[in-house]
This record gives sequence, structure tokens and C-alpha cells, in this order.
Amino acid sequence: MSTRLTSGGRLLNKGKPLRFTFNGKNFKGYEGDTLASALLANDQMLVGRSFKYHRPRGIVASGAEEPNALVGLGRDGRFEPNQRVTTTELFDGLDSESQNHWPSLEFDVGVVNNYAARFLPAGFYYKTFMAPRAAWKHLFEPIVRQSAGLGKVPRDRDVDTYEHFYAYVDVLVVGGGVAGLQAARVAAQSGAKVLVLEQTAHWGGRAPVDGGEVDGKPVADWVDQTVSDLRNLPNVTLRNRCMASGVYDHGYVLGYERLTDHAPQAQGPRHRLWRIRAGQIITATGAIERPLSFAGNDIPGVMLAGALRDYVVNYGVSVGDRTVVVTNNDDAYRTAIALKQAGMMVPAILDARPTGGGALAEEARALGIRVETGKGIAKVHGGKRVTGVSVCLQAGEGAALETIACDAVAMSGGWSPVVHLWSHCGGKLIWDDAHAMFRPDPDKAPTGADGKGFVVTAGAASGAMQLADVMADATAAGNKVAGLSTDTPAVPATPEAAMQAVWLMPQGANAKLKMKSWLDYQNDVKVSDVQLAAREGYESVEHTKRYTTLGMATDQGKLSNINGLAILSDALDQPIPQTGTTTFRPPYTPISMGAIAGEARGEIFQPLRRTPMHDWHDTQKADWEPVGHWRRPFSYPRTGESVEQSVSREILQVRNSVGMLDASTLGKIIVKGPDAGKFMDLMYTNMMSTLKPGKCRYGLMCSENGFLMDDGVVARIDDDTFLCHTTTGGADRIHAHMEEWLQTEWWDMQVYTANVTEQYAQIAVVGPNARKVLEKLGGMDVSKEALAFMEWADGELAGIKVRIYRISFSGELSYEIAVDAGHGQALWDKIAAAGAEFNIMPYGTEALHVLRAEKGFIMIGDETDGTVIPQDLGLNWAISKKKEDFIGKRGQQRSHMTDPNRWKLVGLETLDGSVLPDGAYASAAGSNENGQRNMQGRVTSTYYSPTLGKGIAMGLVLNGPDRMGEVIEFPKTDGTIIKARICDPVFYDKDGEKQNV
Repeated sequence: MSTRLTSGGRLLNKGKPLRFTFNGKNFKGYEGDTLASALLANDQMLVGRSFKYHRPRGIVASGAEEPNALVGLGRDGRFEPNQRVTTTELFDGLDSESQNHWPSLEFDVGVVNNYAARFLPAGFYYKTFMAPRAAWKHLFEPIVRQSAGLGKVPRDRDVDTYEHFYAYVDVLVVGGGVAGLQAARVAAQSGAKVLVLEQTAHWGGRAPVDGGEVDGKPVADWVDQTVSDLRNLPNVTLRNRCMASGVYDHGYVLGYERLTDHAPQAQGPRHRLWRIRAGQIITATGAIERPLSFAGNDIPGVMLAGALRDYVVNYGVSVGDRTVVVTNNDDAYRTAIALKQAGMMVPAILDARPTGGGALAEEARALGIRVETGKGIAKVHGGKRVTGVSVCLQAGEGAALETIACDAVAMSGGWSPVVHLWSHCGGKLIWDDAHAMFRPDPDKAPTGADGKGFVVTAGAASGAMQLADVMADATAAGNKVAGLSTDTPAVPATPEAAMQAVWLMPQGANAKLKMKSWLDYQNDVKVSDVQLAAREGYESVEHTKRYTTLGMATDQGKLSNINGLAILSDALDQPIPQTGTTTFRPPYTPISMGAIAGEARGEIFQPLRRTPMHDWHDTQKADWEPVGHWRRPFSYPRTGESVEQSVSREILQVRNSVGMLDASTLGKIIVKGPDAGKFMDLMYTNMMSTLKPGKCRYGLMCSENGFLMDDGVVARIDDDTFLCHTTTGGADRIHAHMEEWLQTEWWDMQVYTANVTEQYAQIAVVGPNARKVLEKLGGMDVSKEALAFMEWADGELAGIKVRIYRISFSGELSYEIAVDAGHGQALWDKIAAAGAEFNIMPYGTEALHVLRAEKGFIMIGDETDGTVIPQDLGLNWAISKKKEDFIGKRGQQRSHMTDPNRWKLVGLETLDGSVLPDGAYASAAGSNENGQRNMQGRVTSTYYSPTLGKGIAMGLVLNGPDRMGEVIEFPKTDGTIIKARICDPVFYDKDGEKQNV
């Protein structure tokens, strides 16, 4: 049985016992334990069920590579599923529960899938869920949805807090093992600013467990001294419990720090997401031990040899009284020796190599341990825990030579460098046949824009597996990034016999054994599944991965990928390098959603943007409308007045006298530079370079495909400067659009852009009496002669510096007044006071929309939907015939864009004066092959117009401009029909006399 040893446990503080629960049962551990070591110390071998077959699962590893032991931690607002017990530090009161079973862990009805396994091979769902067709909706989909995922979804609001942190360093070292510490020590000697991240709570990695000497002292002492030295250096920062989750271009790294998981009672954020910019990155991420594939290698009690050694040395835990070691390399002998020295029995070491091991094997024999060479495991006996193993010849087909009683199996199939971070940003791998592993190719390192490499590996991450080689490689990495030539510490060499690649045990295992030989413990992928995929034509490792689910979910193939692609290569009869690897994607291990969101939660999940007059609108009890990140007044209902009545009142006030609108949310982007005119001509469909300073021009922007994406008025400030107005929701998007083209395509243009939307308040004064209001304020000439339509001028109003644009989105006499944001409210108040005699009142976005619709002006997002081009809206006049090019020009020349049968913009008037439903479709004669009625148009904007006393609408209709006066039908959802006449989209003041006064 698994138990706590009376001695050992270098990481434990046995003077501080801790209490915790697992599935409601109370257990005891110690400070320094992980949840995994504490469970094993309490003989809790069964910790979960596998995803597909619900087979019993136990702990197989000791670090982030653990695929089986995933639990739900905490309760209520602190509940989080899928947490690895191997990386969860024990704390007093920890509450955990196992996953993926019902009704209990010990008795799970889902295990019936295991007995039906022969009918549920790889990809069975592709073949099963196709017929009968109706079964998908009523049978298959409900089952899939119920079965999908591991663990339970949190239901309560997360009570913890999270934060983001930014760091800028010269050298980032990922990994705090001996390689990372040595590389950091060397790099720091140059005076460089160094940051070291270690994902565990301890420094030194595996070295203190495996032993050895560095510079004449035990490696554990060397680690302690080096950490102390680094902490005393002002240019070095050490962070443990902090993982580098991804490496991106230009030295950008995301780090994930667990601040209070080990002490939830502590104050402060739970997790921190680091956003790091580093000049050079050293990945000293170590290596992961590979399992061996033999029948029953998933039974609780079968563990990686290195992990079992960790539990003995670090936590004083015996996983079993009798442990059989099976290996293809010398490293596993260290586990056998550690077990023997701790007082446990090792009935046998089964070494698959015919010639066996080297010096470590001799040491094991000297301790009285039986060593069998050329042998392997045919199958493991047991169900919910190991009871024994059948021994066979590795070169045979699995015939049992003997059965050895045991309660644990330590397996080692060799080691694979952790290359995820190296590969994230484009680093290439090469196959090392001697060690049967992929390792980084130093000649194909990730490079920056300057063509220089910015990532190097160190130690086992480079493929160096002996302590002497690890220290030499780490020293070289530190020297490389620091430009130094520091000597390597003295490390005695430990010769080892060559390993032998073993991908299946025994080599000639029959079909029955293969069907119980597991590659992916979490997703229940067997050797036979990968071989089946190969037979069915899945020759790409990426296709095989998805067909079998090998290496997917939270594990991301840490233990399964190399073995899986080796089995695939064998099935395809091709070398492993030819098969290749799957794609390594961030994050290296899962990170919490809270860390990703940071402080963006609750009311600040998406920070609201408010204009300088926001509080004034609120005091007027404005009915708020979300527009992008802004909140804009929809209308200003008065006491006893409905929203609809307030909108009508505001519209009539603008048409008959004067109104004022907070237009501060409109995007304002400055484009400046010697090439600004050229750039603007490419951005907009019409010519902007000919615009004179002091003038304004309406412009359209299209995507590369020719579709209309934004519109607005452009003002030319001087020869090198333009101010572009955009829609409220488009400011950030259009600014990003401009920058993308400048940075990726037209990088040689001397043009600079700045989004100044929030730097200015903008107030529209609109209506027949607008000029009179501004004249009362005094300070500048706003007459028609001094400031004509589509012109702008700088000056003062009521002693406040302003810029006034004569532009109109309502069809009325209109002035849009821009002022520094800090003076926005003051100017608003002065305008309101000056307009009091004209009964001036604010109007909201709905009145604005109706006013523009009465004039036939389009609205981005209403008349456009990502498939509309300017020509559809009758805006041909805004497309230059003189320019050689603009974004979207070629797209608009494609055949389906010039199709004469495209739907075109028209006005629509109902015969009875009612309002058409928004988005309604106009029916046409006939029906399509599915029996649905044909359509010939749709409503894009529809309102009741108090100005005209009837419903008006705009819409896109097949050949609409050629069908003026024709009546078309719009079916309603209740089965009735509304008839509407096609008309001119300009319902009010077609000649524009009112805006030009």
C-alpha cells in the first residue's frame, strides 16, 4: 500500500500538520506537501476516471505533465475544476473532489463504456452519428453535450481578484532548475537586467532528487548558494510559482504567477498575468519522462520512475511496498536505488535492453536488486490498483515468463526535452536518434525582425541529460546572451549505457495487448487506435491527433505525443522525423480565466467611455443606449412622457427651431505627414488630396474586398494634416485599420496617425435658429459668407476656443463645435443658456437617426452589413474616377460586385402610413428548392417620422431605383402582409435648401 515513510521528505515541515478533504473524506498532510503526495501518503490511489471509457485512474507523474489526477478545488466562489493534484500545494482546509464519474468515484456507471470499448474505437463518432439524420438532434447531440468536458462548470461568481503586470528585462530565464540558475548567474555578471521564472515553489528542479556534485559540493547545496547569490544581486529578480505560458514574436512572453493558491487566506490577488518584453530569452524548461506502452499501463500504481523517486525523496512517500521497475534507460535505476535505500522492496528491474545498464545497474545489483535484461512487461494485473505484472521477453509477442507480485510499477521510456516555448515562436526541432527525442535545432532558432535569434535553450531543454552536460550547456547559453566567456562549474561525469528506443512492450505485442496499451491516459487513446487511424488513411500526425484525440484537452500531449507519433511512424513504415510533430500552442499548461481577464470584471469588465457631458445627461434622466464602448442618450423623456413621445418632441424641435446634440463620441483621427494626402487617397474611395485647408469632404472607407466599412467627414487642417471623423463604434477599429496598412504595406510612407476622440468634446447645434444661438454667444463670425457649408474655422465662442464645422447629418442648418474635453461642459451650459429663448433642448441618438433617415442619409451598421458596397447605396458619386487605386477598388470590380441584379437602396412608404418592421424581407413570386419563398429586398432602417406624420423606411431592393412607384409586400411574423411603395430615399428637403442657408 501507499504510505508515509518515517524518514525522508526533504520538502516537508512535519512540525506543521495540515487537514484537507478529498471527496468528503478527511485526510492529514504536512506543510510542503502537494495534494498528490498527501493523497498517496493516505493510500488514495484512485483519484479519477478517464474521459472516454471511465477507467480507474491514479497519479502517474509529479509535475505539470500529470494527465490523470485532475480535481475540482474549493467551494462556491472559489471552486475551480481541472486542477492538477501534482501542482497543487497543500494548505490547511483544502477541499477537493474527483471528476468525471457518477454516482461515485469507486462505483461509476460510465465504466460500461470500457466493456463496450471494441465498439468505440478511434473516430467512432464520425461513423456513428451520421444516421439516421433525425437521431443527431434528439439522441446523439444531447448525449454528446452531457458527456463533453471534464469537471463541473463553476456556477458562482469568482470572489478572488486578479491582476496584470508588465516587465521589461534584458534577459528572461524560464526555469529555475540547475540549468536556469546557472544561465541566470552567468548572464547577470554582464550587468544585464535578469528575470528568472520557476513554475514550482522550489528551486533546483530535479537535481536535488537525482543527486550529484557541482564545484565539489552536493548539488542541493550548490542550488541553495546560487539562489542566495542571485537574490542579492540588484539586477536579478526571482519569481517562483510563476510559469511562462507562451513565447511570442519580438521577445514577448506571457507569464502566469500563482500568488495565493497555496495560502488562500492571504490578502491580494490570487493570480497575476505577466506581460514581459525581453531582449533575450533562455528556456531552461527541463525534460519530461516518457511512459512505456504496455497492457495495463494505466492502472493506478503505475507511475513514471522519476515521479515515484520524487515522492520518496521530496515527500517521504512510499507508493508501494513492492515496486517493479521497467525501463529502457539507466535513469530508472536511480529510482530503484532510492527505493531500496528508503527500505522498500524492489522485486525486479526489467531492462528492455539486451545488454542492460551501466554503472547504475551495477550499483543496483550491489544492493541486492534483481536485474533482468531484455525483458519487459506483458501486462499489469489489477483493477483499481496494481497487484502484479507478467514478465515477458521484449523481443517476443507477450508470452508470460513469470508473474511478479507487486503494488507499484515504476516505468521509464526515456526523456523528452520540453520544447513547447521554443516552438511557440518558430523554433525548429531535430530528431536525436541516440536519445530517441526531438530537441531544439540551434541552427534554426526563433529570429526577430532583424534576423537575429532571441531565444536559446539551456540544459535538458537542449537535450543535455547528464548533470555535467546540463551545466556546460547552461553556461554556454548564459555566455551567449551576455557576450561573456565564463567557465563551466566542475561536475564529475557519470557514464551511462546507451538507451534503446522502446515504443511498444513487448515489441511484437498482439492485438489484445495493444488494445490495453495506453498512449494518452486522459483521452483513452490506445496503441491500437493510432494504428487504426493509420490504416484508415490518417497519415498526417495532425489529422491523427484530431481523429483519435491524442494529446488534446488539458494534457496537450506532454506524455503521449512522442509515443503516439512513434507508433504512427511504425504503422506508416516511415522514420519518426518524416512523421513530424503536432503544433505546440500556448499556453504550456492551462491558466485561469481570471488571470486572462485581470481586473476586467463586473462593472469594469468593459470600461465604459463617457463624454464630458455625461453627468449632465444623467441629471436630465436620459434614456441610455450602448454604442460601442460609449453610453449615449437615446432620448430625454420628460415626466409623464414615453420614450416615443420624447423622440418625436426632439425631432420637431430640431426641424422647427433648434436642438443640441452631444456628438463627442464620433471618432476623431489625425493623419499627419508629408505623405498624408497620398495615404488618404488610398484609404478613402474619393479624392482627399485635392481638399483645400479649411474645407470638409464626406468620405467612404472600404475593406480590401470592396465592402463599405465606415464613413465620415474629413477636414483638411493644413497641407500635411487631416482630421478624419468616423462613426462612434468605428474610431478604434478605423485607427487600427490605418495603422495596419501603414505598418505592414506602406511602411515607407511618412505618415503618422493619432486617435484623439476623447481629447475633444463635440456639440452639434442644429435647426433653423442654430446661427442665432451661436451669434448670441459671440466671438466669431458664423454667417453663411464667413463659414459656408462643408467648411470649418477656428475661433472663440463665449470666450472659449473652439473649432466649428459647418456639416449636417440632419439636413438642417447645423454647426458641430469641437472644444477641448475639459471645456466641454462649460460650452454646453453656455449654448443651453443662449438658446433658452428658442426653447433649445437636447436630442438623443434616436432623434438623430430619424432626422438622417428623413434626409436619406445612410447609417453604417444599418444600411451596411459587411456585404454592401457603396454602389448599392447610390454613392457612386463618392467614388473617384480619377484615382488609380484605393482600398477595395479591385474588389468592387469583381463580377458579382458589378452584377446589375444586386439589391440597391431605395425609400419605402407603407400604403397605410404604418411603420415597417425593422429587418423585414420583401417577398417575391415563387420559392426555392427548400420550399422557402423567394425574397427581393429587405428593410435596413425604419422609423415613424413626426415631421411627415407617417412611417418611413430605407431598404435594399432588387433593381430598386428602376422600380419607383412599384408596390411590394413584406410578410409579418403573424402571417399578415404590409404593402409598401418604392420611393426616393430622400423624404425631406431633397434639394438641401435648409442646410445651406
